[in-house]
Amino acid sequence: MKKPDQAVECFTKGYNCAQAVFSTFAPSLGLEERKALNIACPFGGGMARMQETCGAVTGAFLVLGLKYGENTPDDPSAKEHTYALVLEFSENFRALHGSLDCRTLLGADMNTDEGARFIKEQKLFRTRCPQFVSDAVSIVEELL
Repeated sequence: MKKPDQAVECFTKGYNCAQAVFSTFAPSLGLEERKALNIACPFGGGMARMQETCGAVTGAFLVLGLKYGENTPDDPSAKEHTYALVLEFSENFRALHGSLDCRTLLGADMNTDEGARFIKEQKLFRTRCPQFVSDAVSIVEELL
């Protein structure tokens, strides 16, 4: 199964967008899938449903950090390389979807009755979010 499809399947099983993206790559980068699911859990819904940066995006950032991130203070080039990849990811995701912001991407505030009703009626978690997950994974694959 291709990684974008694997991530979407994970999402449709009930894991959040960040978990779906991060856990798809984690085992091949030396991190147990269960640990990846734990680590990414708080980032769903734009970070704990605050609807800030999309969880698919933050999941992708976690992947890039796991692969390339700085792990000693005397290696600033790793940090700079990771930051450059995060910026490139962000440009590509924004080009596809116009934003990195969960609230903007969904067009509604899930924390209000009206927004939650709109999201449910429009089935956005089944129509838009899987595309964000799939695209995030595809962009990460290009960057790795």
